[in-house]
Amino acid sequence: MNIKNRLDEEVLKRNHKDEVSVDKLDPILVAKRYNEPTIALICALFAYGNVKQIVKFLDSLDFSLLNKSDKEMQEALKNHYYRFQNSQDVIAIFIALKKLNEESTLEDVFMSGYKQNNSVIEGINAVIKKLHLLHPYTSRGYNFLTGKVTTKTKGAGALKRWMMFLRWMVRSDNIDMGLWSMVNKADLIMPLDTHTFNVGLRLGLLKRKTYDLQAAIELTNTLKTFDKNDPLKYDFALYRLGQEKIL
Repeated sequence: MNIKNRLDEEVLKRNHKDEVSVDKLDPILVAKRYNEPTIALICALFAYGNVKQIVKFLDSLDFSLLNKSDKEMQEALKNHYYRFQNSQDVIAIFIALKKLNEESTLEDVFMSGYKQNNSVIEGINAVIKKLHLLHPYTSRGYNFLTGKVTTKTKGAGALKRWMMFLRWMVRSDNIDMGLWSMVNKADLIMPLDTHTFNVGLRLGLLKRKTYDLQAAIELTNTLKTFDKNDPLKYDFALYRLGQEKIL
């Protein structure tokens, strides 16, 4: 059996609601509970590290704070922290996203960057710029959380958490939420993490040995030869193959 057929089988096998559950944790488990882009972005941005710890932290957050005052946020989140982010970093992302929603929507801000060249990287850059413009807070933890504006692909961070958020928003199946309709699935870029990177290398889908945005694009382009319209349908299957050590 060739690699495409094997992966197509894996995609079918993984595409059911029980694939994400309390027994098979994933940050999208929390995001789908609310089915709302801003909450989904918070879930995606904090999705690094041990998945049990990610979900535990996300479960501790009161997302209704996104509709409350800065003072109420400060009080409610003063004891919340996660790995590289202290409580002020957590408060800052809530304030920035609240201000964005008061002025526009995440989708509209993203589209303002994306639509010029059908570039998801430019769309992400537009959101990052807007967040920092509306709430010019900076710290090492916060900058790690939001990521920085990306102008090159070689040697640049893979933007994994942002790319995962876009997969959730744009694709629609038993895993992804499909809340945004104006972005073409063919323009999405793989959310490259250690699992998909290593599996991509082992299956010969990826030749680049450097873990960066260029590698994510290379893997995406290889998967486009399997499905040019929806290359990211393979992402979750590749991730689980690595996570469960099947390869």
